[in-house]
Amino acid sequence: MAIASNGPQGHLNGKVGNLVFYMLNGQPIVRLIGRKGKPSTLQLANYQEMAVTTKLLKRMGGFIKLGYGLQARGTVHNAHNLATSYHKKQALTGEYPNISIDYSKVKLSQGVMPETADLKINKLAGGLEITWDPKDYADLKSNDSVMVMICCPETGKDQEYLNVARRSEGKCFIPMHDQVLNQQIEPYISFISADGEKVSDSVYLGNLNGTGKNAAEKQQEEKYLQVKARFDQVEGSYSAQMIANYGERPRTKAFKYLEKEYQTLKKQLEHLPGKPG
Repeated sequence: MAIASNGPQGHLNGKVGNLVFYMLNGQPIVRLIGRKGKPSTLQLANYQEMAVTTKLLKRMGGFIKLGYGLQARGTVHNAHNLATSYHKKQALTGEYPNISIDYSKVKLSQGVMPETADLKINKLAGGLEITWDPKDYADLKSNDSVMVMICCPETGKDQEYLNVARRSEGKCFIPMHDQVLNQQIEPYISFISADGEKVSDSVYLGNLNGTGKNAAEKQQEEKYLQVKARFDQVEGSYSAQMIANYGERPRTKAFKYLEKEYQTLKKQLEHLPGKPG
């Protein structure tokens, strides 16, 4: 049952048949509900696009809130809505079922502040050093805050730094353990005014350490290692029995099963993807 709290001409709130009425950010919304049929390929692609986008953005909520919050002011949208819309349309690559993020097109903030000159990133012992031109220009102030986002696609353990330095410092250092420092890194930097009223577009500082394995490749490698572990175990038993029988095949049912599994696993490993290295 739906309720018209403002009279017959007001917006409904609740369910009528297979329609649900509600308010979102001051805007009346109505949605269709009901059983879904078998999804088409286009629908499956859309589901994956949303899943990939959501997985990316949920790891950087603080950055997105600052980076898109100014755009969302005075609209029915919020920062996350705007970021989701942009990345779903602009920052994905590949076709279903292999849709992934194009990190060069990720934009974690959008604003009117001009881009900062001479942005650079370098790997040093114990971390990353990011440098920029610290001078004041039009709409660029020495007390602007520096925001840095370090994306780590292989582990998902991204790092947000929402106030890592001031523009006047001209550089900042992000400490990292060697294991993290040597994996795939996708870094971004933005500048935001001290009063929070202006923000720059984020700048992609470039990939470090190349591209790591994607989820499908990791799954293939894990499968290969599982089969290889079983093969090594079976091969050990097979070889031991052959040696104990002076190279002759034992005529037991147990050995026949063992030999069959040995041959099956050996053939499987020859064609199984995911071999390390």
